[in-house]
Amino acid sequence: MHTRRIGDVEVSSIGLGAMPMSIEGRPDEERSIATIHAALDAGVTLIDTADAYHRDADDVGHNETLIAKALASHDLGGDVLVATKGGHLRPGDGSWTLDGSPRHLKEACEASLSRLGVEAIGLYQFHRPDPRVPYEESVGAVRDLLDEGKILNAGISNANPDQIRLANEILGGRLVSVQNQFSPAFRSSEPELRLCDELNIAFLPWSPLGGISRAGELGSAHAPFARIAEKYGVSPQRVCLAWMLAKSPVVVPIPGASRPETIRDSLAATDLALGADELAELDAA
Repeated sequence: MHTRRIGDVEVSSIGLGAMPMSIEGRPDEERSIATIHAALDAGVTLIDTADAYHRDADDVGHNETLIAKALASHDLGGDVLVATKGGHLRPGDGSWTLDGSPRHLKEACEASLSRLGVEAIGLYQFHRPDPRVPYEESVGAVRDLLDEGKILNAGISNANPDQIRLANEILGGRLVSVQNQFSPAFRSSEPELRLCDELNIAFLPWSPLGGISRAGELGSAHAPFARIAEKYGVSPQRVCLAWMLAKSPVVVPIPGASRPETIRDSLAATDLALGADELAELDAA
């Protein structure tokens, strides 16, 4: 498995997005654990989660608990950087709400520590800006968690360039990751990707294949990806991830998966080298 860096931590160049294993339509636990184990067997050392990745109001942190169980039952579980997030909530009716208050973030971190069964979280990210709370206060809480040793690395998610710069300033230059939506259908985070490249901050595209319900339609919705996939005899999804990896060495995609075969296909993108003309065609698609 090829590797990249998040701060001082070396991770697989493609991680596992674990959200599909805990929200609506989630598989049974046996298949989910098999998916996580398949990822580990293939060399994954980065798993993305959040306390809000759950379905019902009474199973907050379902995804974190699932990951902890899967890692504990695999020989390579101790070598994984688990990236979790706080600041987003799911009341249980399918909606998403926000709480970026320092008090909530610190309480959420403590709960995540307990569910993950660790003394310090490898990477903790502020999930989404809360318009009711000054951004510097939310990121300040993450800074406090970093200073206290509750977390080992700090990141932010769903941030714009000004927020990236502000967060890095508040964290004293210790911002290691930005997790934003980015896919062939959603490219408005290009400025954030370029800034992360400039600052040498890891950029983690979420829903890189277009999201749970649309990932299978990537080829039909974006013809150049399908054409190049046919040329190489691979899936359009694999072409998509190879295209992202070629954009910058700071890019670490985290495609979601809930089946062993899908994460294996995604990871094979690390061995697909696209030509300059092909990359330009995909950029313009």
